[in-house]
Amino acid sequence: MSETDRLEIGDVLYEKPSEGVVRIVLNRPDKANAQNLKMLYGLNEALDKAAADDSVRVIIVAAAGKHFSSGHGPMGGDEDYSLRDVAIGTSLGFSRPGPEGHWAFEEEVFFGLCWRWRNIPKPTIAEVQGKVIAGGLMLVWPFDLVVAAENATFQDPVVAFGVNGVEYFGHPWEFGVRKAKEMLFTGRAITAKTAKEIGMVNRVVPDDQLATATLDLAKEIAQQPMMGLKTAKESVNHMQNSQGLYDSLRAAMTLQQLSHSHNKVVHGIPVEPRGGEAVRGLIKKPPLDE
Repeated sequence: MSETDRLEIGDVLYEKPSEGVVRIVLNRPDKANAQNLKMLYGLNEALDKAAADDSVRVIIVAAAGKHFSSGHGPMGGDEDYSLRDVAIGTSLGFSRPGPEGHWAFEEEVFFGLCWRWRNIPKPTIAEVQGKVIAGGLMLVWPFDLVVAAENATFQDPVVAFGVNGVEYFGHPWEFGVRKAKEMLFTGRAITAKTAKEIGMVNRVVPDDQLATATLDLAKEIAQQPMMGLKTAKESVNHMQNSQGLYDSLRAAMTLQQLSHSHNKVVHGIPVEPRGGEAVRGLIKKPPLDE
């Protein structure tokens, strides 16, 4: 791949590894790809660029380093990124006091971006390795297909923070009701093998074959006519919409804001103060299926 085939957009890389295929790479490996505004809006800009390019038929979202994403990192303190400059939603009011501002921020940065990505009218593939923790799931679930390395694990331990789960609450849709409850109640991870068995992951491949296997799948899909791909994706998405996906996501988002408000009243902060220590312990526990 030549340098002309790679761009740096925020904290992501934009690559063209093959005709008709774009590969967008989360590029904070030293932070286990913990998310900040620069990464999330870089990802959004890169996805927009790929969606608008008529030569692109399939979009891969991958990650540099050992882990796909360790979740939400510190969102403030980045002098190069102002939320007001990049916001794409209509919530705004980020500086409003109390729950109003907190909700507006999470509505924009977490829920709004995920829903936008879910509806990109081109096939998208998440290429996943290592740990996918909490907010990391929100960089997997909006995309159409998931190819995982054998070493990948998936986990949302944030009930320990006194909230229901991550802001884009796809758990029962992605894991099934019983497994979603077990994962949320215990805070423990599942392996790529189990994720494939329950339908969240399409393919599990050896760690050293992840990039090649994902690109091969993207190339295969890119041979199909674009109108067929768009209408097939919309047909499946519409089925989920008719089943109530959006309504359930919105209801869970509202409950999360209730949880934050409760914690603020009881503890003085939006989360359970012992949550950080509890989550660190849960991440060290073996997956449920080991």
